[in-house]
Amino acid sequence: MREELLRIIEKNSRMDLKELAVILGVEEIDVVNELAACESEGIICGYHTMINWEHTSLETVNALIEVRITPQRGQGFDHLAERIYRYQEVHSVYLISGGYDLLISLEGKSLREISNFVSDKLSTLDGVLSTATHFVLKKYKDHGTILTSKNEDERELITP
Repeated sequence: MREELLRIIEKNSRMDLKELAVILGVEEIDVVNELAACESEGIICGYHTMINWEHTSLETVNALIEVRITPQRGQGFDHLAERIYRYQEVHSVYLISGGYDLLISLEGKSLREISNFVSDKLSTLDGVLSTATHFVLKKYKDHGTILTSKNEDERELITP
């Protein structure tokens, strides 16, 4: 039941407890208890609302930053990753394979604000060897949710 419950609420965390119980074929109290257990065990870390900011008047810039770092003795990548994820601008930090060690997702008000973050805060940290900044121009799909609508062909149909 746990895995199925988690998959359902990962897609829709606002689903009614009664509806979850019906889908899972259990009592509502069982769903409540399982959710509480998952929260206390750190399996459920939070509940979030996905917003398509392109449909609002708020102007933001998102970027993905690749970072090469020197792992620290006895701490590996964890200590530096923790220093980075504590910055308010940082949304996500991932340890990745390939040419870089960390992938950082962050948000700012402008290209300049993101560039300043990378040059003034990120690049100056001891252990950071190099960075590569990629600005997000458009999101098509995020966390499994399609954010764009299919544009209908607006060209006029001409028939002979």
